[in-house]
Amino acid sequence: QVQLVETGGGLVQPGGSLRLSCAASTRIFNNSNMAWYRRAPGKQREWVATISPTGRPSYLDSVKGRFTISRDAAKNTVYLQMVSLMPEDTAIYYCNTSPFPLENWGQGTQVTVSS
Repeated sequence: QVQLVETGGGLVQPGGSLRLSCAASTRIFNNSNMAWYRRAPGKQREWVATISPTGRPSYLDSVKGRFTISRDAAKNTVYLQMVSLMPEDTAIYYCNTSPFPLENWGQGTQVTVSS
């Protein structure tokens, strides 16, 4: 069974930093683009960043220069390093494949940016 487990969220003040982690099943990790998505309160889920199997990243314009996506093949894990966080980054963050997410999403990890 495919599993996606996101961790690392929390409450942080504006300007703060967090690093999210997502552990994925080997079967889906090795040959897939892996991505982070987020769902803010009252909004639809949106794509945030993608990293290819070869490590090529792409980002939503509003997070460019602040977020960095990376992957560790040995650990089947994808990361999202977030700095200079803003209140509008508050959301539940999920990882999944890209551009076609798997049907089964993980539980996500809550990121709250507030003073």
